[in-house]
Amino acid sequence: MRLLALATAIALTTGAAQAADSAAEVQALDIAKRAIAFRSVAGPGNQTPELAAYLKSQLVAGGFKDSDVQVTPVDDTAYLIARYPGRNAAAKPLVISGHIDVVEAKPADWQRDPFTPVVENGYLYGRGATDMKLDAAIVIATLIDLKRQGYVPARDIILEFSGDEETAMKTSALIAEKLKNAELVINIDGGGGALDEKTGKPLYLTWQGAEKTYADFQLSVSNPGGHSSAPRKDNAIVQLSRALERIGAYQFTPELNELTRGYFTSAAKYEDAETGAAMRAFAANPADKTAIATLTANPSMVGQIGTTCVATMVSGGHALNALPQRATANINCRIFPGHQPAAIMAELQKVAAEPAVQFKDVSEGAVPNDASPLRPDFVAAVSTAMAPIYPGVPIFPGMSAGASDSMWFRYHHVPSYGASPVFIKGSDNFSHGLNERTPIANIAPALSYYRSLFTTLAK
Repeated sequence: MRLLALATAIALTTGAAQAADSAAEVQALDIAKRAIAFRSVAGPGNQTPELAAYLKSQLVAGGFKDSDVQVTPVDDTAYLIARYPGRNAAAKPLVISGHIDVVEAKPADWQRDPFTPVVENGYLYGRGATDMKLDAAIVIATLIDLKRQGYVPARDIILEFSGDEETAMKTSALIAEKLKNAELVINIDGGGGALDEKTGKPLYLTWQGAEKTYADFQLSVSNPGGHSSAPRKDNAIVQLSRALERIGAYQFTPELNELTRGYFTSAAKYEDAETGAAMRAFAANPADKTAIATLTANPSMVGQIGTTCVATMVSGGHALNALPQRATANINCRIFPGHQPAAIMAELQKVAAEPAVQFKDVSEGAVPNDASPLRPDFVAAVSTAMAPIYPGVPIFPGMSAGASDSMWFRYHHVPSYGASPVFIKGSDNFSHGLNERTPIANIAPALSYYRSLFTTLAK
């Protein structure tokens, strides 16, 4: 009888756990679909404040106190900060970071309306399905599930969603300033897994511990101009063109850090033979000219081997029959961690070698930031969380060539790590592009992963 009673108890407990997991999966997908339907795009009609209010309602319904979830309007957007109280209020909190705004999507260009969520053939379609409303929904469902289980962390867990990460990052900066006492930040808008193109099986997971600093430099030349029938050597357009030609041909010194060395070494075997060999050679010797040439020619790799600067806009002249009085151009740089924008701009001035060309830093919504340290507790927590889901899948660090909210936390010397568990094929990654979609098979394993990661790091 005792054995029967024990077996019955185990069966009931297992059934309850499975039902709870199923409920969390359903809730995650429902929240993601509802979130996609909000047109949270900067500009007229921005629905980010309404989306933030909706997410607050879900958190409160899931057990959060109303006073612990704050939605703060900023210009035409808003941000959300929710507190999951821990036992030790004096301990530095664990911050979970993300954003709820998305880039513009024009319905006429899509196969489906980008703001009408559709689940089809195992994919969730819609703007934000990949970047990053599905991740946000899974995290919310995870925290609600932990509340349902009665879990109390040792330290506070803070969930925050910025409202303009895709544009000015004003809310991102405000949030990081408020939460600069954090122990560390888990940015769910970074990292992720790769799926094999043929089999669909997980290949590897990368987490991001660094990103390049964004910078815009304006180049300008001014002179008196005059009649086009009387040309002079000091032509503003010609002078600017010479500077742009030299900058376009210039390559900053290739370099490595701990994160990128680890990435090149571990990810090389998943690339074609030539690229993989170049990655291994560069990791061993960042001055290897053959490796540099191969990686520089690869658009997916050139941003990983050092600072890049490229002309993105140009304007000049004011009339067809007049000498130009002014010519301007924008140089967009993605700066390798450890370098200051002022130093990069000074290097570009030397490369341009045109005294008449004036340089000005016109960057907005960006600050310099160094790589986060390789914290053993974080690395171990990611491995522990992933092990039961995809046993044996390689996990290694990486660096983002783009910008995220992690930049603002690192600016305040708070370690921040991109640690999304969402796996996707390279051919399915339409983030910021047309017909964005993500496999919904990610939901169940991601819930398990986040549950483990958060509870481990909140001890």
